Amino acid sequence: MKNSAFQYKKPNFQKLAKFGFTQSGDTYFYAAEILDGQFELRVNISADDVKTELIDLACDEPYTLHLVEEASGAFVGAVRTEYERVLTEIAEKCFEREVFKSDYAKRLIEYVREQYGDEPEYLWEKFPENAVWRRKDNKKWYGAILSTDGKKFGREGIAEILDLRMETEKLENLVDDVNYFRGWHMNKKHWFTVCLDGSVPIEEIFRFLDESYQLAKK
Repeated sequence: MKNSAFQYKKPNFQKLAKFGFTQSGDTYFYAAEILDGQFELRVNISADDVKTELIDLACDEPYTLHLVEEASGAFVGAVRTEYERVLTEIAEKCFEREVFKSDYAKRLIEYVREQYGDEPEYLWEKFPENAVWRRKDNKKWYGAILSTDGKKFGREGIAEILDLRMETEKLENLVDDVNYFRGWHMNKKHWFTVCLDGSVPIEEIFRFLDESYQLAKK
């Protein structure tokens, strides 16, 4: 089972080791007794998966009632609470946020980090797949990176997209509804959208991002 605490996150293996995980091949293992030694929580973590197992130590058998949403009562509630507490602690101390999966998105995040010292800001609890970059001096947005339905842009599946500022006249000449689109969820006179799927060279996107950063200063 992958707990929701690990959603949109990736493991930091050095932090796993410091937390107390032991490594076997590509997998890290951790065990902790909970509820005064009544149960043992076992956690196996690899690069792309988190597996957990709760063992009732009185009978040395797996316990699963805490995973049943309809199950209620003081005891199962206490088990569930302690189970989630340990996993949340692991997620907070040993994992890093990773919402966007495309190579372009990762390269853009790294570029902004190195160029401007900014990290994506996830401002909306209901929309964890959306983030923005803001200037430090005036808090104005200069970029928004989002995940949305690719059909809106002639793509299959989920598309990761980038919204950037641009001068109106230049934007009018740029938008072709193939590679460049009017700003998604933005003022369409001042923002445009590009898909992070390789349809536009990454160097060109870097240049547009730099221009957007400067425009946000005004």
